[in-house]
Amino acid sequence: MNEAVVRRRPRSLAHDVVDALGGRIRDGSLSSGEKLPTEAAIMEEFGVSRTVVREAISRLQAAGLVETRHGVGTFVVGLGDATTFRISPDQLGTLHDVIEVLELRIAVETESAALAALRRSEDNLQSLRHALKAFIAAVEEGRDAVGPDFQFHLEIARATQNHHFIDLMGTLGGMMIPRARLEPAGPLTPERQAYLRRVNSEHENIVDAIARQDTEGARAAMRTHLANSRERRRRLAEGT
Repeated sequence: MNEAVVRRRPRSLAHDVVDALGGRIRDGSLSSGEKLPTEAAIMEEFGVSRTVVREAISRLQAAGLVETRHGVGTFVVGLGDATTFRISPDQLGTLHDVIEVLELRIAVETESAALAALRRSEDNLQSLRHALKAFIAAVEEGRDAVGPDFQFHLEIARATQNHHFIDLMGTLGGMMIPRARLEPAGPLTPERQAYLRRVNSEHENIVDAIARQDTEGARAAMRTHLANSRERRRRLAEGT
């Protein structure tokens, strides 16, 4: 057997699936609103495992190309129309760039969380709780959970019932999650795993406030969550 094939890892295989499916979205073969093939169909087409398929879907979610609806399937979000506001990957190349985006997110998402608490439906709550479960499952499996992290924040935007919040989140895409740009791919270290468990606890605090329709509590919980992330990046930038 070819040694190069033997050494191929799931993460490399997932990259191939992402490239193929992402290409179909970009060229219109998979259009906005269209449902992706089932996991089983993707496994058969590409000759990969279910783990590889889930990693690929997570990456497509992080890129803002698809969204998963609990109990329904994964759907193409599409590339969207050209807008006057866009943060491209090359604008997120440094810690300073990422901190600036976190400052924008603090301004927008604290109010998004408050509106979500005011307006959320039971379906919104179910989607948020599913995103929490997907996040912690990924962390416990040693994966970085960027896709579920983005999905969690997108579900909060949906719960506002205001499409402008949803559109802005789609414009930011998965690159708004600092780990997507700044931390190396690969299995989680114990330190990163412990950090992501703390992140999940912060997410739970946000959902608890939204569930009890506590607008001030939701606003405060989101501010704490994003400010903690900003301060962590600041300490890294300062080397402390």
